[in-house]
Amino acid sequence: MPQPPQPQPVDPAELPQLAQATMRSAKFPMLATADGDQPRLRPVSPVRTDGFVVYVANLRRYGKTRELEVNPKAELCYTDDDHHQVRITAQAEIVTDRALLEEIWAASPLLRAYLGSIDNPELIIYRFVPSRVRYMREWALEYFEVPLG
Repeated sequence: MPQPPQPQPVDPAELPQLAQATMRSAKFPMLATADGDQPRLRPVSPVRTDGFVVYVANLRRYGKTRELEVNPKAELCYTDDDHHQVRITAQAEIVTDRALLEEIWAASPLLRAYLGSIDNPELIIYRFVPSRVRYMREWALEYFEVPLG
């Protein structure tokens, strides 16, 4: 009978670094929101990450705009090629700080190419502020709580 994979042990002191390495490697998390009683899931492309705070650009006409307006609770899930996972339970906020918006705009050629102007009324930048971060090493079947600060 085949043996299940044996993941390497996790040192709790290394959890923040392990989780952030997984986030960098995975690049594109899946974002879960709620549409009434129907969960919605889609890949997103963060435009900035500060620790476990993730910034995602969005267009006003997209479904997640209405979903996050009604219920700002969300979860981001990163999974890398080694099957490590990071799950970030978060609250979505719309970024209104002009200096921060300008930093994100300047660092994102894709935003500039698609939207033309930082003042495009379609543009929304969401900041996902974590309340919980969990990490799982490949096939461990156990999440570890990552300290937030």
